[in-house]
Amino acid sequence: MHPYLDLFLTFARMGVCTFGGGYAMLPILQREVVDKRGWATEDELMDYYAIGQCTPGVIAVNTATFIGYKLHGVLGGIAATAGVIFPSLVIIIIIAAFIQQFAHLAVVQDAFSGIRIAVCALVVQSVWKMARKGVVDVPTAAILLITFAAVAFFGVSPVIMVVVAAAAGILIGMIRRRRV
Repeated sequence: MHPYLDLFLTFARMGVCTFGGGYAMLPILQREVVDKRGWATEDELMDYYAIGQCTPGVIAVNTATFIGYKLHGVLGGIAATAGVIFPSLVIIIIIAAFIQQFAHLAVVQDAFSGIRIAVCALVVQSVWKMARKGVVDVPTAAILLITFAAVAFFGVSPVIMVVVAAAAGILIGMIRRRRV
């Protein structure tokens, strides 16, 4: 298959199955990009995901763009990005055409309630997997807890915390190298 078409179709399949946004997409990305296709390592995927969180735009789209670019340059990035957004675009257009007519129905409201809970579970699973991979010692655990507290309880911007965490990681790495 043509590499750009392969990227487009792979990310389109992921895009059509991803409910709940970028966080919910992480398990699907892991399975498709790392386990099944070998397009990236688990560490690379986590790096792309982290960068995708602190750059403007949707995390899933940013991550797809990074992976596509890594594989086939600018055109690969465009193909992967187009693939991941195409299903959402089509679905949103269809929903927008009918939502006003059905939003008031109890069954639709109940369905959305159930979907929200399922998405929360997918997000928690993704966070758990990322934390298990990223928290390897006391300093990384401290970065996790401080970042969570700053964002969740004190309203600090996630972008600021990503920059602070990166600086802390660099500082910890420098200290470790000096000890060796």
